[in-house]
Amino acid sequence: MSKFWERFFYLLAYIGQGSSYLSPRVYAIMHRMHHAYTDTEKDPHSPKYDDNLFAMMWRSRLFTSRVFNNKMEIEERFLKNLPDWHAFDRMANNWVSRVLWICFYIAFYIIFAPSAWWFLLLPVHITMVAFHGAVINWFAHKYGTINFKMKNTSRNLYPMDVFLLGEAYHNNHHKTPSAVNFGRRWYQFDLLYPVLLFLNWIHVIRINKINKHSNVELEPVMAD
Repeated sequence: MSKFWERFFYLLAYIGQGSSYLSPRVYAIMHRMHHAYTDTEKDPHSPKYDDNLFAMMWRSRLFTSRVFNNKMEIEERFLKNLPDWHAFDRMANNWVSRVLWICFYIAFYIIFAPSAWWFLLLPVHITMVAFHGAVINWFAHKYGTINFKMKNTSRNLYPMDVFLLGEAYHNNHHKTPSAVNFGRRWYQFDLLYPVLLFLNWIHVIRINKINKHSNVELEPVMAD
C-alpha cells in the first residue's frame, strides 16, 4: 500500500487496539519469525515451551518489548518491506498513552454499562490484543482440525473462525503463509477475503500474485 494508506491503517490500529496497541512493524517481524521458527525455541509464541496460556502471553510480551526497543538482533530477511512510523510508535507505546486509554475505557463503562456485570469485560478490553493473539497462538497450536499435515502443531479452530474473521484457519495459513484467503475447503469461508479483494479493487492495497506451493514452510502432505 502507499505511505498514506499505511499511516491511515496505523492510526486505525491505534484507535482499535487502544491500551494494548502493538506496533505493526513489531508484529510483522514477530509474525515472520513465528513462521520461520514454528514450534522451536526461536518461535516468539509457541505453546510448546510454556506451561500455560499466561506464561506464553508473558513471554511474548517480553519478546515484543525487546524487538521494539532494538535489544535483540533481527535477521535481515525479517526486516524487508516493513510498515514503519517510528515517531508514532514511540507515542502509541508510551505508558501515558496506555493509561489514558484505560481511563477512557473505565469512563465509558461507568456511563454506558447497563449493569455491574459488564465490568468483568474490562480487563479483557484493556488487554485485548494480547488475548486475541493468545487465542490463535495457544489454542490454534493445541486444538482443532488439520487440513494439511505439517511438521508443526498448527490447527484450524473451525467453526470458531466465524468469530475470528479468518484467523482461526491457522493450519491453512501455515500451509501458504502469503495467501490472502485462509479458507481452503468449500465450507471454510474467510470473512476478510472479500474485504481485501474490495480494497485491492479500489487500489487501497495491491495483492501480489503468489505461487501457492512456493511459501510452504515445511513440505506438507495433504490430510484425508
